Amino acid sequence: MSRRGLALFIMLSVLWGMPYLLIKVAVAEVPVPFIVFARTALGAAVLLPFALRGAGMAALRVHWRPILAFAVVEMIVPQGLIVRGELHISSSMAGLLVAATPIITVALNRMRRDHDRLGAGRLAGLLCGLAGVAVLALPALGGDRLSVLEVLLAAACYAGGSMIAARWLGDAPAIPMTTACLAITALAYLVPALGSWPAAWPSTRATAAIVALGIACTAVAFAAFFLLIREIGSERAVVITYASPAVAVAAGVALLGEPLDGRILIAFALILCGSWLATSPGPQGIANHRLSPLNPGEK
Repeated sequence: MSRRGLALFIMLSVLWGMPYLLIKVAVAEVPVPFIVFARTALGAAVLLPFALRGAGMAALRVHWRPILAFAVVEMIVPQGLIVRGELHISSSMAGLLVAATPIITVALNRMRRDHDRLGAGRLAGLLCGLAGVAVLALPALGGDRLSVLEVLLAAACYAGGSMIAARWLGDAPAIPMTTACLAITALAYLVPALGSWPAAWPSTRATAAIVALGIACTAVAFAAFFLLIREIGSERAVVITYASPAVAVAAGVALLGEPLDGRILIAFALILCGSWLATSPGPQGIANHRLSPLNPGEK
């Protein structure tokens, strides 16, 4: 990997590992709809000038149905679920639960009539990852059952979004499509955001978290992701899926004082090992794994 590629990889790992911490900071003061609206509106506004170059936006017209479905499954539903979930669970736990997305993708692909054969290695990865989710989630089900299920459902949505992208949006221009999906999500949350608008402007800390979510972790991160794909290829860029959860856990522990116990470490190892095995090279491995342009590791 070149120095440029390594620098982009490190930057993207941080940018897609930090959203969980920023959401945790913002949701302590700001209603869920406002956070999602502000983040996606900011991201769309920053990316719009780049999306308008050339004929990219016009090319989306033929894809409007799958793009709308993709926006709902990949952005509108999971963004709200993750923010709601972090009202009651730690940012570290949210990041690790979402890290199960590749495992859920493999499981969902098994339900397709034309699914590929699941080899021993990928089956082991699926079981290993599910064991990690169980280690992480089951002890929390006594008090935070709904929050855990909300974040797991968000991970399932991300998996479904990746499948929609792979099946119907392979030739859609990436930046215009990302911009359109962010704008659709912002519009979907506009009325709820207006209805729950904070009575007083949030603190500088919460405001900075929302701005960072929209600009750094959304617009800048997507631009960096497309540059990383160009630099090292999509097959190697999938490793971002395994790096960003480590950043999420480290950030939560170091900056928010969240606990780092044996259960977190075991779940972390099981989920990431499971994800690696489930998407490992082979007839149906990384070579055929599509990393969604809206959820390469997070969101």
